[in-house]
Amino acid sequence: MSDPKTIDLKATFEESGIKEVLDQLDRELVGLAPVKRRIREIAALLLVDKLRVEHGLGSETPTLHMSFTGNPGTGKTTVGMKMADILYRLGYIRSNHMVTVTRDDLVGQYIGHTAPKTKEALKKAMGGVLFIDEAYYLYRPENERDYGQEAIEILLQVMENRRDDLVVILAGYADRMNRFFASNPGFRSRIAHHVDFPDYTPDELRSIAELMLKEQNYRFSPEAAQAFKAYVEARMGQPHFANARSVRNALDRARLRQATRLFETTDRTLTVEDLQTIEAPEILASRVFSGGIEAERVEPSK
Repeated sequence: MSDPKTIDLKATFEESGIKEVLDQLDRELVGLAPVKRRIREIAALLLVDKLRVEHGLGSETPTLHMSFTGNPGTGKTTVGMKMADILYRLGYIRSNHMVTVTRDDLVGQYIGHTAPKTKEALKKAMGGVLFIDEAYYLYRPENERDYGQEAIEILLQVMENRRDDLVVILAGYADRMNRFFASNPGFRSRIAHHVDFPDYTPDELRSIAELMLKEQNYRFSPEAAQAFKAYVEARMGQPHFANARSVRNALDRARLRQATRLFETTDRTLTVEDLQTIEAPEILASRVFSGGIEAERVEPSK
């Protein structure tokens, strides 16, 4: 009797290339330990499922559609792109591209407009991942003339019939997504993996700020670093706080103030260090310190 076949899972894992993607996720995203752990678990499951099929132990394509829930600025879009790469490297999709859409990309404003818009978005995403941000806005029961339901029906049909060629990720606030799933059980039944994205801690947000500055060849002076610590703690208690997005917006405003200060400097020659350094006044000028609320750029949640 011959020995049973042996499988070197570690070698298969290395050869698949998904370790590289997971390592990138660890390097590029601060914090999010539960999210990274969940993505690793999903990747492990999909790798094992792939091996089972290869050895005659399974035949059906697993359900791959997902739900990412959390507040804005918690990395949902970035993780979605990494997941697209993992699915591609494992052979579950033909391309690692991800198409990001919102309600406006899917729902029309008059009869006959929604179906072509939704189908066009699906066509662009086919073979890869369709990431629907703030997906709960597709369902508006308070408006009898809303065409979101038409988009939902088309999406559900494609999610079922083309699940071997398209992965859909629904994203948004946790409470609103729960209500959306309760009102649209067809979606919940097609979602295999739910990933919850926690808010960042103050220390994590400061680390994110340091990374963002480093990428653009900027840095805080010691005094500015202390001022930004106070800024983060104050901003987190205000409305419309958007985690890493709010940090990025704050740094953009600080760079604007720094450029203005340098431009108005006429009594000395500037150094490269001057061009790189954000000083405390650039942070302390924020409305957060005077009791105001920072305005945020309106963007899809990430």
